[in-house]
Amino acid sequence: MNIKKELIGQILQSKGYCTEEDIEKALEIQKTYGQHVRIGRVLMNMGVITEEQLLDALSYQFGVDFLREIDDVDVIDIGLNKEIFVNNNVFPIKQTEDKIYILTNDPLQIELFSLIEETTSKSVEIILTTEENLQKAISKVKEDIIAKEEELALDIDEEIDRLKELASEAPVIKLVNSILTKAIDFNATDIHFESLKTKMRVRFRIDGVLKTFDYIPNNLKLAVIARLKLLSGMNIAESRLAQDGRIAVRIAGKPIDIRASSLPTQYGESFVLRILLEENTSYSLDNLGFYKDHVEIIRQITRKPNGIFLTTGPTGSGKTTTLYSILSELNSDEVKIITVEDPIEYELEGINQVQVKAEIGRTFASALRNILRQDPDIIMVGEIRDLETAEMAIQASLTGHLVLSTLHTNSALASITRLLDMGVEWFLIKASVIGVMAQRLVRTVCPYCAEETEIPEGLWKLYNMDNLVKKYDLKNVSPKKGKGCKHCNYTGYKGRTVISEIAPFDEKLQRKFDEDKNFDDMNELGYRTMREDGLLKVLEGKTTIEEVLRVT
Repeated sequence: MNIKKELIGQILQSKGYCTEEDIEKALEIQKTYGQHVRIGRVLMNMGVITEEQLLDALSYQFGVDFLREIDDVDVIDIGLNKEIFVNNNVFPIKQTEDKIYILTNDPLQIELFSLIEETTSKSVEIILTTEENLQKAISKVKEDIIAKEEELALDIDEEIDRLKELASEAPVIKLVNSILTKAIDFNATDIHFESLKTKMRVRFRIDGVLKTFDYIPNNLKLAVIARLKLLSGMNIAESRLAQDGRIAVRIAGKPIDIRASSLPTQYGESFVLRILLEENTSYSLDNLGFYKDHVEIIRQITRKPNGIFLTTGPTGSGKTTTLYSILSELNSDEVKIITVEDPIEYELEGINQVQVKAEIGRTFASALRNILRQDPDIIMVGEIRDLETAEMAIQASLTGHLVLSTLHTNSALASITRLLDMGVEWFLIKASVIGVMAQRLVRTVCPYCAEETEIPEGLWKLYNMDNLVKKYDLKNVSPKKGKGCKHCNYTGYKGRTVISEIAPFDEKLQRKFDEDKNFDDMNELGYRTMREDGLLKVLEGKTTIEEVLRVT
């Protein structure tokens, strides 16, 4: 563009389209609205000049053509979203090897013209025209956009139909059912379908450890994912966003509830199925593997009418099962129990369970606030994740409720330090917490291939095994190790048991924290550590020392 130095007002006046007085009035109006309101548009709105007269003056000022009439216009594709053209009254109508010709009524959209030049590597030539002519271009572009959307919708519908067809084919159904059946046979808790570059890997989590069981060829990957999405009620056409769902199936006559999760990854979607098999879960503290003295301490703590009992440990350490077992023992016609969970893993008869839904604002804290209006006696909070939830749980305990909850810490006593780190006041912790516990799950030695073994002398001395044998009066020390057989899939382990440490938050423990807010020594309180709890089970032949050291 070869822009003249003359102002638009001067050009309009020189062409005889307006007077100096008209310009002065327009400038006064412009002061009211600001410099972004251009003087030519003000004059046009005043009725002093016509649109054609303004465009004629702009054509002279910018040294560009002014097209007064057009019969038809074809808007060309230059690689930009056509909605940009509609929103800015800018339409590319022709291009050569090094130029793009743009139809517009506003030559001052410099940033947009620069964007077009950067995108196309061609220079922009502006052609001015009237609003009426631009509306013809707009209608053309809108028709084009609608046609593309309809075409895309048809493509998506066709893709969904194709995926449904693939997912409904007998080989795919048979393959997915076979994997589910195999997982149940091996007592897997999770099935992982992982999209790799050239195939899909299927892994089972058995007794807390992942193991590869199968590979699915690339040509079946989409069909398997589509089948899993259909079963779990997910959007089969959505592969860019993570999704959650549930699957209810019967395998070998057993009703099985499966929690499903999909996640987009580099080479396709990753799908994880969490198997929730109720008949494999015992909601009794006596059947979880706790030693009797720990069961008694748990019962003493949770028989109190109010206070907070915290159990800690990483994901998959059995915390929820422990809390469910406590709730099952406390459940009776005389008490109202409400839980808030994310997610609800199992349905507990006679207990009110609330599912967290952060997307609609139902967080642990907000759900807990509402629960307090429901006149509960006992509340279980799935996890204390932040200060707000911690303060709500404390408030509940101080107003006469028994609160059970979990934290992610490495030890029982570290849960107190974690609350302090969150910002909870020490006097509130002293007034509300009644007990702390940490737990892990360890694999148990396979009973079918177990054989006696010896603990290396170095480890025996390092962990002071003689002291454990004497302190707990062990009559039969017989460490065992699984040789590996078909019953345990040649791992040497079959099933899991709990190891734990637990302490009432009594005056003695409170005094320790009064002196040191990082206190973390169970032995000084007269209780055994989680590792010592595990080593006792090693000495009794229930698990191995390698397994205890792996999780503690």
